[in-house]
Amino acid sequence: MSAESNKKVLGLVPSIERWAASLPDAVALHFEGEAITYEQLNLRANQVANGLQGLGVEKGDRVAITLPNTPEFVYALVGTLKLGAVAVPFNTLYKGGEILHILKDSGAKCLIALTNFAPMINEIMPELPALEQVILTGERNLLFAHPESTAFIQLVLPGDLIRNVDKAYEKMGHTLLKIIVDLGVKDAWYKHRGSIRVRGEKIASFVISEVEGMGLVNAVVFLGPLDTRDFLRVVWVPPEIRDKVVEPLSSVQQETGKRPLWDQVKETVQAAIQRGFQVEIKEGSMLRDELFGYEKLRSLAYKAR
Repeated sequence: MSAESNKKVLGLVPSIERWAASLPDAVALHFEGEAITYEQLNLRANQVANGLQGLGVEKGDRVAITLPNTPEFVYALVGTLKLGAVAVPFNTLYKGGEILHILKDSGAKCLIALTNFAPMINEIMPELPALEQVILTGERNLLFAHPESTAFIQLVLPGDLIRNVDKAYEKMGHTLLKIIVDLGVKDAWYKHRGSIRVRGEKIASFVISEVEGMGLVNAVVFLGPLDTRDFLRVVWVPPEIRDKVVEPLSSVQQETGKRPLWDQVKETVQAAIQRGFQVEIKEGSMLRDELFGYEKLRSLAYKAR
């Protein structure tokens, strides 16, 4: 038997931990000009594992992961494996039916996905009784949140409504403000382009994009508390700049004492949009142009953040 055959083969997690201990400054990942060491990789994977454990994920549970080729994918994958859970990675280009099949077939208890997946996840959640937690990630931060904590609003508008971008933002801003007020929040105001605030804390935000002559609006209303400390469990930030990195957030529940029911949110949003944009919202299938705009909107949501 050769000496080579006697060598112990290490798995991914033990290998990373071994390198982190013996050569902590060795580079594990290169991404957009940033060098991430094995020590940093191991630390962030540990933080993800701790975050998952805090959400009730246990050894043997399935954790679905759909992220692009970024360090966050590696943190999520290694963190899942460290916990002893089973990683179920899948392509970010998959659509609703494909994602539903993967999540249902795997019995995933937790999903880590891009923020722009949230509206689609909300739609299929009733068909996924095993899925208890959804973790949303932007470009560089992981935010631990349940879909019920947020309401995502997506609109496809005729091009003539967004020819004047400033007026389009003003109209959407006041429409979103109306939604917040009708949900019972007092002292909310719209001043800064793209956000609604209460005492300086953001309670809703939106972005408007123009694609192929159509106006695409992506908005979010914070219905329940989002603990910004969870950002810092995943991506370490020096204490002296934390307030600048993660801005203060509020929510309808924090301002009114209760989280609104989804039917109430839906009715409030529909009424405000109909009044604000002088349109009629009807149940039914999307028209071809509307469907095109909706798909474009979903593809732009990640870039817009």
